[in-house]
Amino acid sequence: MRAIHVVGARPNFMKVAPVIAALGHYPQVTQTLLHTGQHYDANMSDIFFRQLGLPEPDINLEVGSGSHAVQTAQTMLRFEEVVLAQRPDWVLVYGDVNSTVAAALVCAKLGIRVAHVEAGLRSGDRTMPEEINRLLTDQIADLLFTPSADGDANLAREGVASDKVHLVGNVMIDTLIRLRPQAQAIWPGLQDQFGLGDYGLVTLHRPSNVDDPAMLQSILATLNEIAQELPLLFPIHPRTRQRLQTLNLHPATANLQLTDPLGYLEFLALQTHATMVLTDSGGVQEETTFLRVPCLTLRENTERPITVSLGTNTLVGQDMDLLCSEAGRILQGQRKQGAIPPLWDGQAGRRIAEIIVQTERVSSR
Repeated sequence: MRAIHVVGARPNFMKVAPVIAALGHYPQVTQTLLHTGQHYDANMSDIFFRQLGLPEPDINLEVGSGSHAVQTAQTMLRFEEVVLAQRPDWVLVYGDVNSTVAAALVCAKLGIRVAHVEAGLRSGDRTMPEEINRLLTDQIADLLFTPSADGDANLAREGVASDKVHLVGNVMIDTLIRLRPQAQAIWPGLQDQFGLGDYGLVTLHRPSNVDDPAMLQSILATLNEIAQELPLLFPIHPRTRQRLQTLNLHPATANLQLTDPLGYLEFLALQTHATMVLTDSGGVQEETTFLRVPCLTLRENTERPITVSLGTNTLVGQDMDLLCSEAGRILQGQRKQGAIPPLWDGQAGRRIAEIIVQTERVSSR
């Protein structure tokens, strides 16, 4: 059995690692790791691959940046050549980036079976390109692996056949559990490096927050205000740094500390020990829920509602007064305790591998 794993951006790396490891226990499975190059920064990608224990990609399509249409089209053109040459039995796609839907479309037209890892997530907001990618990929995938029960419900409502859908848990949590001891080991060095006592952790990169000058200025002013009560560490996305520089915006206090992007282990260690996390990232909402760390999400909606209903996440949208008040509640000890969702136990990759191998056995009879 030949399988190709398609990744296109750093969030995919944390998802693919446990699946590659689990399928590696089956000698009949030959695996190829393909990086589309949708988001490729040599320094950061190399750090992530090394820390996650991933092999170097067997193939890099080197698609690069561009509009959504350009990225999707270039990925389809280049990926089709690979699929025609290798004729894999399965292509596994991850998450909701442009590479995901592009690879799924190519396979659907060529009759190659597709498995979607992290299927069924919905924000209900079709203005987000990621939502369109999720919807389309799930309609054409042959196996859909969901991280939580709401994913199953979404797919059932959209008419996806139930025998294609498997609730397996969260592969990102597999990676977190495996690497948490390594993250803990580097924590003392990070404390010294950044001078940390109690602190909050910030990540922001979504266009709705960083591309609107007035919104970005309002967020920075609010972060400065919160930092008066709790020092904030802000590993800054290159997109966000560029916007701040263009607008000539700077932290107004030394308690708001901007840093370069960090590796997976460093960021995991910082999440683990933070008093709170302020973010617009999807994966961070999940990781903080597992770690039982309060999370304030600067988005009007989330495709991961279980982190709000069951976990430690609170949506504050773009309401800076609400962000301040929720941060104040956490500092006063009124934090969401949360619970870990079912099957977020470090075994999702194993379940995925078992289902794919069993499906292949049945189909080859």
